Amino acid sequence: MTGLKNKKILLTGGHGFLGQFVYEELIRNGTQEKNIFRPKSKDLDLRKQKDAEKAVHGIDIVIHAAGTIGGIGFAKKNPGTMFYDNLLMGVHLIEAARKAKVEKFIQIGSVCSYPKVPPRIPFKEEDIWLGYPEETNAAYGIAKKALIVHLQAYKEQYGFNGVNLLLVNLYGPNDKFDPEHSHVIPALIKRFIEAKEQNRLEVEVWGTGKARREFLYIEDAARAIVLAAIKHNDAGPVNIGSSFEIKIKDLVKIIAELTGYKGKIVWDATKPDGQPRRKLDVSKAKKAFGFVSKVSFEKGLKETIDWYKNSIKKS
Repeated sequence: MTGLKNKKILLTGGHGFLGQFVYEELIRNGTQEKNIFRPKSKDLDLRKQKDAEKAVHGIDIVIHAAGTIGGIGFAKKNPGTMFYDNLLMGVHLIEAARKAKVEKFIQIGSVCSYPKVPPRIPFKEEDIWLGYPEETNAAYGIAKKALIVHLQAYKEQYGFNGVNLLLVNLYGPNDKFDPEHSHVIPALIKRFIEAKEQNRLEVEVWGTGKARREFLYIEDAARAIVLAAIKHNDAGPVNIGSSFEIKIKDLVKIIAELTGYKGKIVWDATKPDGQPRRKLDVSKAKKAFGFVSKVSFEKGLKETIDWYKNSIKKS
C-alpha cells in the first residue's frame, strides 16, 4: 500500500484531541474528506459488537484513536471504566475489522502499558512484557496491552494486518483542560493562568516533582500515525515519542514562567507522582517508517499556552 488517497478510513475518536489532528494530517496526505468516517459516541457505541460492525462497513483502513482516558485523578477514580471501555472498544473493532476484511488496523496504544520499573531506560518495545504497569494507570495500560496480543494473534491465525503504536504523553492545542480529564501539561497551564488572573500568592502541585516524563507534540503524533498507516505492516509494538525528557519540577517552572505567574509553588507530596520515569527508545519508528519528531518542546508549549489563552478570550 503506497498511499491513502483513495482509501476509505474509519477514524475512531476523530473529533477528539488526537483524532482531529490525525484527520487534518490525512487530508494533507491526499485523503478525501468524504472518505474519512468519524462516528461520534452518541451515534455508535463501539463497546457494542453491532455498532463496531456498522463502523467498519465498507472501510479499507481503521485508525483506532478513541478511548476513555484522563489524568492521574481520573484514572484513580475510574479504573474499572477505563479497563472496560478501552478493552471492549478495541476487541469489538478488531474482530469486526477482521470479518469485514479491512486492509489495515492501526491501534493507538500507550506508554502506560510499560512496567512501572522497566529493566532499562529508554524503554524498548520488547520490555513491555517484563513487569506490571504503574498502579494508577494499570487498568488502562493493561487494556491496551491486551489489544497488542489481539492484533498479533490475528496476524498469526488470520494474516490480519494490524499495527500497534505506543504513544508517550501528548500535548498541544485543543487538549482537554478541564481538571477531571486533563493530563499534566494542560492541567498546569490552566492552573497557572487562573492563579495569575486571580492574583493568588501560591499554586499547589501534586507530587514531589521528581518524576520524569517524555512529551510529544500533537502534530508530531498525528504525523507518526499517518506515516504508519501508509508505510508500516507489522503487529509488533512500535514506540512513538520525541526523545525529550523533563523533570516535572522543571516543567512546572517553565509553565509558570511562560504564563507569567510569579507566586509560590507548593508541592503536595501526599499525592501520587505516577510512574517515576517514562522515556521511550524511538529508533524502531525511524527505521520502520521514517518517523522523527520535529516540534521542539519550547515551541510546542508556547503554542499550547497561546491556544488556551485565545480559547478563554473567545468563551
